[in-house]
Amino acid sequence: MSNYFKVLRPGINSTFQDLGRFGLQHFGIVASGCMDQLSFYISNKLVGNKVSEGALEFAYQGPLLEHKGEPALVAVSGKVNFNIISKNGETKQGSPNTSFVVSNGDKIDILSTINSVYGYFSVFGGFKLKEVKGSVSTLVKAKIGPNNGDKLKSEDKIFFNKSSSLDKTKKIKFNFDEDNIIRVMKGLQVNYFSKKSQEVFFSKEYRVTRLSDRMGMRLQGEKLENIINTNIKSEGITKGSIQIPGDGQPIILLSDHPTIGGYPKIANVISADYDKLVQKVPGTLIKFKLVDLSVAESAFEEYVRKF
Repeated sequence: MSNYFKVLRPGINSTFQDLGRFGLQHFGIVASGCMDQLSFYISNKLVGNKVSEGALEFAYQGPLLEHKGEPALVAVSGKVNFNIISKNGETKQGSPNTSFVVSNGDKIDILSTINSVYGYFSVFGGFKLKEVKGSVSTLVKAKIGPNNGDKLKSEDKIFFNKSSSLDKTKKIKFNFDEDNIIRVMKGLQVNYFSKKSQEVFFSKEYRVTRLSDRMGMRLQGEKLENIINTNIKSEGITKGSIQIPGDGQPIILLSDHPTIGGYPKIANVISADYDKLVQKVPGTLIKFKLVDLSVAESAFEEYVRKF
């Protein structure tokens, strides 16, 4: 008997992701991977998968899925509002960060994220996904990954491996980091900006705009003055780099960022604060805090301990 979920509504930007596809940036292929690594880890931990197993990532509104086949142990992680609709039509509110069992004909309706952007859906045993260069992460702009490198569409079938562990439901209590302070280190071209603009960047608030996706997050705030050149010779860039184009408004590069870029970089988000950053919804005011390498390393050690 085939086990799968039928997609009745695809949701917004629903794609398969894992930890990423590494070692190919020099070919122009970014690592991609899940946006919020901690929520991704939690989704797999809840159903007993290895933490790197591919999961379904969604933004703002998730999919409506109908389960077909043998009972399955599943979980929805993040700050998410969702319903479980039984085969007989009875609806009950789901509990995020808690695993549960679905049977043939049950539906999972992931309605929305709550004051956040990304959530994850996992199934025990994992989805049946074809790896591309050692990863099942989907990079939509390059059409790389499972599902023909595309987002979910209505009527798609998501096949998964047979479940054999249905009695190990669990709940993970976790306090999601909700403050709006994002720690950064100085960027390679920080001195392209006037001393006043540097002070502004590291002390004033910036608003997250609606022009944000898996590729980058545009911010709005006091204009930053470039005193050398608004362009540089294109060079390799990393996740979390904060570029300042000619309009003086910051762009934070996220998981699907280009592999090279020609705008000066004033700062870089530290790895420990990346998950917190990507969950900020449009309209949120964030503030950057400048830290040095020792603080960034200590923060990363603390971040890893959460896992």
